[in-house]
Amino acid sequence: MSREVEDLNRRLLRARDAMDRAYAEPLDVASIAAVAHVSEAHFIRSFRAAFGETPHRYLQRRRVERSMFLLRETDRSITDICFDVGFMSLGTFSRTFREIIGETPSSYRDGHGPMVAPNCIQMWAMRPRYAVGEGPTAAMPPATPEAPESSSFGEATAAAAP
Repeated sequence: MSREVEDLNRRLLRARDAMDRAYAEPLDVASIAAVAHVSEAHFIRSFRAAFGETPHRYLQRRRVERSMFLLRETDRSITDICFDVGFMSLGTFSRTFREIIGETPSSYRDGHGPMVAPNCIQMWAMRPRYAVGEGPTAAMPPATPEAPESSSFGEATAAAAP
């Protein structure tokens, strides 16, 4: 890969990161292209070649992804969510949501409740990490050259042996 292509890809990533940070704000191609230091037309062509979709479609998809989370996890109205994620029209939001997800926002909310972690993850999260008197808060004597810290693999013990 040439240095010029690598530099352009880095600038495109910087522009995409700017879109991710400001997805809820009104964004235009000129301001995002300015982040990448290229013209609008070159930005659109380069973005599509690098990421497989236009900047506008990428931004729409990011907004819909965020709205999916809000629809699942909150009881806020669809209209409020629409405006909070950056859409200016409820009709455009509903149409775009259906194109990307395959169902309307209201049917998505009805069919998808809050995400629940699998049972194995929940059990792992509730499992005690340390035995009584051990762990990060327990006072441990510092390691000295005469008595190095031992490990479960025995490296420290083997290194201390004469």
